[in-house]
Amino acid sequence: MAEAQNIPVGSTTAGAIAVAAEADSTVATRMSAPPSFDVADFPVPHGREEEWRFTPLERLRGLHDGTATATGEGVKVAVEAPEGVTVETVGRDDARLGRAGKPVDRVAAQAYSAFAQAGVITVPKETVLTEPVRIAVHGEGGTAYAHQVIELGAFAEAVVVIDHTGDAVLAANVEYVLGDGAKLTVVSVQDWDAKAVHVGQHNALVGRDASFKSVVVTFGGDVVRLHPRVQYAGPGGEAELFGLYFTDRGQHQEHRLLVDHNVPHCKSNVVYKGALQGDDAHAVWIGDVLIEAKAEGTDTYEMNRNLVLTDGARVDSVPNLEIETGEIVGAGHASATGRFDDEQLFYLMARGIPEIDARRLVVRGFFAELVQQIGVPDIEERLLAKIEEELEASVA
Repeated sequence: MAEAQNIPVGSTTAGAIAVAAEADSTVATRMSAPPSFDVADFPVPHGREEEWRFTPLERLRGLHDGTATATGEGVKVAVEAPEGVTVETVGRDDARLGRAGKPVDRVAAQAYSAFAQAGVITVPKETVLTEPVRIAVHGEGGTAYAHQVIELGAFAEAVVVIDHTGDAVLAANVEYVLGDGAKLTVVSVQDWDAKAVHVGQHNALVGRDASFKSVVVTFGGDVVRLHPRVQYAGPGGEAELFGLYFTDRGQHQEHRLLVDHNVPHCKSNVVYKGALQGDDAHAVWIGDVLIEAKAEGTDTYEMNRNLVLTDGARVDSVPNLEIETGEIVGAGHASATGRFDDEQLFYLMARGIPEIDARRLVVRGFFAELVQQIGVPDIEERLLAKIEEELEASVA
């Protein structure tokens, strides 16, 4: 029997924010300030900083400069969890908060400084869930700061779906803590209404021989800026980061990733794909992979591909690979942006398929690899329907 629990977020409270983090990426590559829980350690961005130069700060509704005040009706969070999963609402002083990593920019630090209560979902060790944990985040027109922790004990296995809908201005941090040998798949869907603003940092701490898969799907919102980060707590860890985004007229969708190979003999694979259509559609993908000197035996690859469907759309895609040791299995990166493949269209049309249907088939095939990674049938069906809806506007 699934358990449902409402978790209040969105109000502001004073209190100490110093949390003893058990793990923290000290990497500040291309960042204007080192990671910190204290918002005062980050200057107000002006758009000239490396980490902010692509972001339309004027559309963040005050999240970046401290003028956004949380309102009680910001967002509502509801959790449905299978039997055996613990769902808690905790205060700011809970020792489980902040272990997966510190905020790396001012908005993430503001979110950590401003949330009143956090959600903690725990899957006990050696528990294998046959149904996903579902977290519904629904915006109700206000402004909210939120924090969520998802922790798996040793050798536990789980799938978690985080579904964002409605209208809100939201800054949130999400932590994934994987025990040794654990396996976690997270599907984060951003299907916001047209005016929503969502800025989030996702920190994953992957235990020894643990496996972490993240699937980020972004469709809605005026501005969505997500910062997934991965680091390892022991050798043998694996991380797969997949992403799918469909950027429409006037939307700004930004995904900035960091995989920090900070221990030996770990793997990572990053694949993000996007399609864009309409005037002023803007997608940004920044993929950073760092292989530290002590991370011998690393095997990593990252790729970003973008399909531009109409004139007026813009893509900024920047893969970065920094290697501090020569003792690795492999490392590479790739980025490509282009329009429809004329040869594919010709092949399909030569077999009697009308051009409109041929174009739709090309886009569906472009995204098929990533949709199949989700592994939750109802979410896959919903996303395929959403892609079809977007295609009606772009190639009809």
